[in-house]
Parts: sequence; C-alpha cells; structure tokens
Amino acid sequence: MDIEATIIQLLGRRAPEASICPSDVARALAADEAAWRALMPQVREVAAALARSGRVVITQGAERLSPEDVDRGPVRLRRGPGWSKAQK
Repeated sequence: MDIEATIIQLLGRRAPEASICPSDVARALAADEAAWRALMPQVREVAAALARSGRVVITQGAERLSPEDVDRGPVRLRRGPGWSKAQK
C-alpha cells in the first residue's frame, strides 16, 4: 500500500484544476468500508506531507488550508505549485 503514489496517481488522472477527496485515496487502497475508513488518518498525514513539500494543496471550500489543519473537517486535495516534482 503506497498512499503517496495513490494520491499522485489519482490527481494525475484528473484535469490540472480538479481535486480529489482523501476518501477517494482510501477507497482505492481498500474496498471494504471499515478498512478504508481506518486508512483515513494515514491518508491525511501523507497528504499533509505532500502539501508541506508543495506537491499538493489542501482546500476546504475556497479556502487553502495549512497542512497542520488537514484534520479539520472535509477537505480536498489539488495539484500544488511543486506538482512536477511529484511526477519524478
């Protein structure tokens, strides 16, 4: 299970301005509802790390969140300014 690779892969399949939900990542890694829900904290942690490096941006509505606020309700993940680094 590679959460980072799954985030990069799912965002790479979308239009550059599109976003994904962290639950999309968890569901791609575990089909069973209990299993993907259990993965959510890890998915959010990896998303926060990617946001710190600039490869993704975490948003909530129109607001861009700090990586430290990733656990604050429903969030979306988008390509960040360092996205090209994620592709290497």
